[in-house]
Amino acid sequence: MEFRANQAADRLNNNVTRYFTKNLSDPAAGVRLLGEIQKRLGNAVEGLPDWHPILTAPAERPQAHWHASSYSSLPIYNSCDHTQEFVRGMLTCPYSESDADKLVETVNQVQGLNAERLDGALYMDNAFPVLIEAWEVKLEADGTIRSRDALAWFVQATVEHAREAKVAETWWNVRYLTLGKPHGARSSLLVNDYTGRHMRKILETLNESGMFGPVKEVSLEMLSERKRSAIARTLMRAAIDAATPLDSVTDEPRDFTFELRGETCIGRIRDTWGDATEYSLRISIGEFDLNTSGFYYPSGDKLEHTEPTGKRKLAEKFV
Repeated sequence: MEFRANQAADRLNNNVTRYFTKNLSDPAAGVRLLGEIQKRLGNAVEGLPDWHPILTAPAERPQAHWHASSYSSLPIYNSCDHTQEFVRGMLTCPYSESDADKLVETVNQVQGLNAERLDGALYMDNAFPVLIEAWEVKLEADGTIRSRDALAWFVQATVEHAREAKVAETWWNVRYLTLGKPHGARSSLLVNDYTGRHMRKILETLNESGMFGPVKEVSLEMLSERKRSAIARTLMRAAIDAATPLDSVTDEPRDFTFELRGETCIGRIRDTWGDATEYSLRISIGEFDLNTSGFYYPSGDKLEHTEPTGKRKLAEKFV
């Protein structure tokens, strides 16, 4: 489905307004306060890109050489509760005043971040709202992060630990980490189309250079939903045929192999409930070259499948 930024922003902003004001004794005051917050922080979002200062500025990391994909992974934000992310920062409403004060004190020690207690109630009358702002984040006219800053932060985060990298991640593997959520093919509420296109070009150039190691293909989102579904269904139909007769299948997993379009496929099947109404399937080619899984329902001859993952060139053999 095409990504429509205006519609996504309206939906999220309306949801956030309801979330933070519906339980207040004075919802109208909460709506006004939230309006002021959004003037400072921008649109509500579902997730920040991993290069955003909210995630990169804190020095303490959950693992060495690891990009935090969520604020909840970082110890500095342990006191956050009832939290919403925005383009320029976060709003959180812990019930403990001491937790709110500790959060403000801790965050304000991090260069580039600012935290402050808010006067007024949000989420619940007895909560203590805290605004956390990445003050270096500037917005363009469309509400996304200024292109030159976003590109610089993205490159810095991407190459920082290149020497320790084992594989190169494709654009499709890391798109949600690069654009934030919600997102489209190359833009989001944080990154406009111009910035997203250049991020992709930069990543692909770095990958082609070999600095990260061999390219790891996982996501097949570059293919249409119809094609991805066809790939999974082709593999599952062949697996069902290879496993027939199904009355020999029990609730204990059984592995088998079969040939399809010049490839050796490894299947695993079991009778999910032991009553021959649903069969669980998993099909793979190589260790990570192509994988899919799902369920087969003999009544009605129906299939349900997960998203296939693996290498594009191989996957396209089964469209």
